[in-house]
Amino acid sequence: MSQKEPSRAVRLCGTEEDVAAPQIVKAGELTAEFEAGNLRYIRFAGLEMIRAVSFIVRDRNWATYTPQLSNLLIEQDSDGFAISYDAETKDKEQAFRYSAKITGSAKGTIEFAAVGVAVSDFVTNRTGFVVLHPIAGVAGAPAVVETADGKKLDTKFPELISPSQPIMNMRAITHEFAPGAKIVCRMEGDVYEMEDQRNWMDASYKTYVRPLAKPWPYTLKAGERVAQKVSLKLEGKLPAPSRRTKAVQLKIGRRIGVVPPLGVGLSPEDAATALKSASTLSKIKPAYVICHYDTRLGHDQKSLKDMLKVAAALKAEAWLEAVVTTVDGFETEIAKLAKIVSRLKSPFRAVFLSPASDMKSTQPTGPWPPCPPLADIYKLARLLFPDTRIGGGMMSYFTELNRKRPPAGFADFITFTNSALVHAGDDRSVTEGLEALPAMAKSVGAFGGGKPFVVGPSAIGMRFNPYGAAPQANPKDVRQAMNRNDPRQRGLLGAAWNLAYFAHFARNGAQSVALGGLTGPFGAVYSKTAWPQAWFDGVKGGVYPVFHVLRGMSRLQGADLFDIGISRPRDVQALAAQRKDGKIELWIANLTGDPVTVDLGRKFVDSRAAVLDAERFVRAAEKPEFLDRVNTTLAVPRMELGPYAVCRLISP
Repeated sequence: MSQKEPSRAVRLCGTEEDVAAPQIVKAGELTAEFEAGNLRYIRFAGLEMIRAVSFIVRDRNWATYTPQLSNLLIEQDSDGFAISYDAETKDKEQAFRYSAKITGSAKGTIEFAAVGVAVSDFVTNRTGFVVLHPIAGVAGAPAVVETADGKKLDTKFPELISPSQPIMNMRAITHEFAPGAKIVCRMEGDVYEMEDQRNWMDASYKTYVRPLAKPWPYTLKAGERVAQKVSLKLEGKLPAPSRRTKAVQLKIGRRIGVVPPLGVGLSPEDAATALKSASTLSKIKPAYVICHYDTRLGHDQKSLKDMLKVAAALKAEAWLEAVVTTVDGFETEIAKLAKIVSRLKSPFRAVFLSPASDMKSTQPTGPWPPCPPLADIYKLARLLFPDTRIGGGMMSYFTELNRKRPPAGFADFITFTNSALVHAGDDRSVTEGLEALPAMAKSVGAFGGGKPFVVGPSAIGMRFNPYGAAPQANPKDVRQAMNRNDPRQRGLLGAAWNLAYFAHFARNGAQSVALGGLTGPFGAVYSKTAWPQAWFDGVKGGVYPVFHVLRGMSRLQGADLFDIGISRPRDVQALAAQRKDGKIELWIANLTGDPVTVDLGRKFVDSRAAVLDAERFVRAAEKPEFLDRVNTTLAVPRMELGPYAVCRLISP
């Protein structure tokens, strides 16, 4: 394939990495997807019962090993299926091997057993089973828990996102997945507990092995054996097969506010390439640029000047997020920063200061590391940065904000960020996690003291790693959890993800939303990097698909925003706004790797449509105004969007 013809894989996900499709296993009305040694989307009669059952092995930084499978055997007939395999997880320092057996029956039962042994002394934060419950139809719903000592307890799945483990000391949990139909999940081999994974932008409640109250990381000694099992059993009335309509229904509802301002992130190391591409980046017209400042990384007055030049070139407001690196004497450090900013003629319209200790994760029960009082930081910031909005919250993720809720009364707004790669790196986990965002917004509203919240800069990749030393290095440009530079930033999936992220928070009350960056690992425009960028390196230029989404969202700032009913919000997300000319502008993202049919209703017949998909990828990379120039007329109320495609429609 020539440089001018990127592969389908690069167009969709930015990388040539080959990913095997999951295998569907069936037993009557019971279905599951077998992928990388684990089960996902366990359904009965088409209804999801359990999101996943996985045997996972993690290192001391919470990174999950990819198991190397051997001796894989899959057998199935109408009455049941059986899977067995051997697996090895290892790196240069340590190795762990295990064997697994999985059986399923048409009665709706599943057993997943694993027996493993440490080949060497093996340092891990978690080795064992993880069970994921979905959140749709489950959040706030009743459950019955059997404790490790055999007691039965009535409880509920949290509705607001729980900062601590909502259920502990577990042996089994039962919940209703359809009217009168229940699934019993039993776990053996250790004591289990549950955490609310929506904290990390995962669309699930996670039940996992080994309570976090025990020390971690811990060491499995060479030769030490691990044996565990998870079983699923149906109870009650069996549901009738569900009927899923082919088309996703979209219905525009009432006015709910205005489209919030769009911001972008910027680090000093990306300032030079961003300034070099300023003529192209200025077409995005972001409302503000968040300038990151951390003296531990050598940032100084010149770093701020470089980032301010970029903001000025883009005609955007400059916001400052700065790390407070000291505990004793933090006042002196903040005062020194204020003097530097004053010498620069106080250009920042918002200032957010965060202690370095808050950039690392701490369990809700502590022990908490030494940290300056947040109220004192915010009060001092208000004194030293007058006529500036003062932010409070976390530079890390919603998890850390939820666990350490700031004194909101001393701040003008609450802020946090997200990454899609904390727990998993596959494509479906990346897009699936967007389901958690409405609950995140609702939870911030509940504990934010009435203060507005702003989000970002957020991206698929990780800016920081609160759970380990650093985000994962990715020299081979592959999908993996905890990536900093993730290839999907450059693919159609990245554009769809960013549109959905912005749409979720816009519809759920965010005062402003910042996405990714300008160049570099979270960028919208190509620049030369230390890691490979498939196809873009060959043509040495171009804009990524996400560029067009950022430009589109920015141009809608202040427009009347409408609620949207979406029949399958996991598969499709959208944003609708009324422009000054009275026309409705509708943006739609296909969040799946398959074509999706969308039913728009008669209102959008004869509308102008511009589609960004695999067929148009190259033209979109070459032309920053691509979505302005490519328009067709929609003659019918339905349209098909290709994998991870984005569409902009303008009503007649």
